[in-house]
Amino acid sequence: MLATYEAIREKDFHMTICIDPPNKRLRVDEYLGNPASMMTRINEMAKEHGMTKAIVKAKRNDVELLLSRGYIIEAIIKQYYRGDDAYCMSLYYDIERRTSEEWIKEDTILNDVLKLPLSTAAKELDDAFEMHLGKTEDAAQLAELYGSVFESYPTPMNQKDYIEEVMDEGTIFYIIKKDDAIISAASAEINYEYSNAEITDCATLPQFRKHGFMKLLITELEIELFNKHIFCAYSLARSLSFGMNASFHQLGYTYTGRLIKNCDIFGKFEDMSVWVKDLSKS
Repeated sequence: MLATYEAIREKDFHMTICIDPPNKRLRVDEYLGNPASMMTRINEMAKEHGMTKAIVKAKRNDVELLLSRGYIIEAIIKQYYRGDDAYCMSLYYDIERRTSEEWIKEDTILNDVLKLPLSTAAKELDDAFEMHLGKTEDAAQLAELYGSVFESYPTPMNQKDYIEEVMDEGTIFYIIKKDDAIISAASAEINYEYSNAEITDCATLPQFRKHGFMKLLITELEIELFNKHIFCAYSLARSLSFGMNASFHQLGYTYTGRLIKNCDIFGKFEDMSVWVKDLSKS
């Protein structure tokens, strides 16, 4: 069963909620009105769907109330709501989901990453490779790439039809090819209403991971976003991945927190580090 979005409109609140069975979570991406009534509804839906985690991208004025109901702040996405910050606040319904066995190891990785110097200068791509904006006709190869790299993934990126669908909805991809085969890719999922974008779906075939492709792809995505007047860029990177976290740090992103067992990648729930960048200051 795939994740679905539901727009819920009650007499004292509205919310857009992602019902995500593969990752056993609910996620509220936007809302208006009475947050207390909203949280009651979230609890009802979590029980109905057997979820073990709920996430709300909370507005500043609602943080104290969510804290009083057991939510914790795991990360902050600066300027998410057209310049106002979103506080990623989570409530857990299961102690195993709440507990991270890798936290100390991830702290060590983060501290090593933060010691690296910034390196925002674009590296030149070798003549053996070509980089360009992804098109619909690339969907089949993209699905093959994601299916090869990830044992499991929060969204069905190993399906050609799904990739075509997100492209039609406005997600942009940048890809790198060698001999007409896609070997590396990344995307930007754009929210035009709130002027933000999530840099996501970052994947490189293992044999090509020492070429620095991801920084090149993210830089190109940033240029596309800037030209579309999208200035809040953020990303969730596997906290156990030194390379991905290093890429965001060196490109000038700021680490703003960690989401405990947030999604299913490589066959298990993994902690995700949040990185945010104001593209208007790049």
